[in-house]
Amino acid sequence: MKRSWRWKSATTSRIGWMPPLQDAVAVAVCWLAAFVFRFSLLRNNAPPNIVHIVAASLPLAVAVWIGCLLAFGAYRTPWRYASLPDVRRLVTAAGVASLALAASLLIVRLPSFPRSIVLIHPLLAGGALLAMRLLARARAERALPGGSQPLLVLGSVDEAAGALVALKGNRQWRARGVYSPLAEEAGRSLQGLDVLGAPQSLADAARELRVQHALVAATAGSARRRLLLEQASGAQLALLTLPRAEDWLPQGRSAPRSLELDDLLGREAVQLDARGLSDLLAGGCALVTGAGGSIGSELCRQLARFGVGHLVCVDSSEYAIYQLEQELAGRHPGLPTTYLTANVREAARLHELFAAHRPRIVFHAAAYKHVPLMERDNAVEALRTNVLGTIHAARAAAACGAQRFVLISTDKAVNPTNVMGASKRLAERALQALAREHQGTRMVAVRFGNVLGSSGSVVPRFAAQIAAGGPVTVTHPDIVRYFMTIPEAAQLVLQAGLVGDSGQIYVLDMGEPVRIVDLARLMVRLSGRREDEVPIVFSGLRPGEKLYEELLADDETTLPTPHPKLRVARHADDGLLALDALAARIGALRAPDAVRALLAEQVPEYNSAGHPAP
Repeated sequence: MKRSWRWKSATTSRIGWMPPLQDAVAVAVCWLAAFVFRFSLLRNNAPPNIVHIVAASLPLAVAVWIGCLLAFGAYRTPWRYASLPDVRRLVTAAGVASLALAASLLIVRLPSFPRSIVLIHPLLAGGALLAMRLLARARAERALPGGSQPLLVLGSVDEAAGALVALKGNRQWRARGVYSPLAEEAGRSLQGLDVLGAPQSLADAARELRVQHALVAATAGSARRRLLLEQASGAQLALLTLPRAEDWLPQGRSAPRSLELDDLLGREAVQLDARGLSDLLAGGCALVTGAGGSIGSELCRQLARFGVGHLVCVDSSEYAIYQLEQELAGRHPGLPTTYLTANVREAARLHELFAAHRPRIVFHAAAYKHVPLMERDNAVEALRTNVLGTIHAARAAAACGAQRFVLISTDKAVNPTNVMGASKRLAERALQALAREHQGTRMVAVRFGNVLGSSGSVVPRFAAQIAAGGPVTVTHPDIVRYFMTIPEAAQLVLQAGLVGDSGQIYVLDMGEPVRIVDLARLMVRLSGRREDEVPIVFSGLRPGEKLYEELLADDETTLPTPHPKLRVARHADDGLLALDALAARIGALRAPDAVRALLAEQVPEYNSAGHPAP
């Protein structure tokens, strides 16, 4: 009894009994129409007992057909959402129903029953049922509320087809047309929409269709996507995109959202060795220094996602560690997590914490990274945190038996022209010396460029300036930087920690460099304003700032790794550092000039006098 009720509710509870009743009427009408076609249109003489034949067989036909439709789940989907799988279910149910009805009529043995009816009726009934569903789907798509906004889908026919499927049933947006970057596709039709394209410009297409929004469907990382973004920006269109799977799966909705800076990079998703990372992290302890920062907090999120056994978050900022605690407690309430406030410059404190938790892997993200702030008055602080902090954390990791230690470095460590970059290069050299000193712990460094939205980056500053009405300040019209998203950077750091050999420095594939002034213009346009409303001004290069960042020094080459976005930087052998003597000298430093003198001695490629040519 319980199983029967579950079957009945699964087939009818979603849409009620009205659709089966409508289908029953359609099947009955088609049954009568089959007799009319057989004896009237084909001009055949009807048998004397035709009324008895129809009256006796009609209930049987309706019962068999509706029973098969229920059994094959034809009513699980409302008609207005009917799709190809529903059509397949309908065809299957109709085929089984026609065979079952033929068998039933043979058993009943009605005298003089015309056998051709069992061939005519399935064609009529199947066509009628399919037409009813398609009509309901068409009416639902046209019956959008008056507040729905038109948009133009940007992408090739194949790319736009998927976006149009996602837009079906959306009551906020409706597609008015498709603009393809492929000239040969212009003039085609896709799901009833015109496909526009060259030689017609995107701006002209938008004016013709009277749309102010465009949905970017082109594949991330493709040249077509970059071309469409440039054209859409010039056409003053508000850009939308479909959400990523991790964004819409929890809510079960895939409504378009505004295009964000992460989308403008057009970078494909990072493919991680999920099994290897799970094996490394599952059941073990991972410790992150600088856990409250942009990269550190994202590392904590990724570690939680890969099922780390115990997560230890260390940061010198009480507020930052509190914010991280609130976030992770909400997202991963069952994850064993410890939140600690500590400064990486305090060696004894680090040894105490590491010994208490005995992490399997350590990610050292604690650092000072703001170039102008660290250039003069805070130069000593940069050296003590970035270099001494690395030495203390790495030695504490080795002392507690950690398997891996990963240093987060920067592209500013290559041919550095500022104190911050030189201090990170010296930290890399110290790590290589420590790797030889402590061979039981695999120690690697990961070097990457700017991270979109990280604290201290240009993106939050530009956003604040745009919100205030401008101007947006850019240091130089030709300054360029490498960018990647925070999740991408954190995931590649995890991957490097998995595959890295001790003493190696890994370079991440940062893609193409981005002109900062172009980034500022895109942010202005994404805010819905024009450049004449929010002007862009140039303030000049700041102390220690380069026009062009590099990922590899002049004396380096790279080697591939199993991961396509990771390469190994190979340095010329510059000898080993005397770490204890270096730590003592750093501890005795006071004046910024003394800091620069030490960096010039320990980092031969450090050039504080000028900026390298591109």
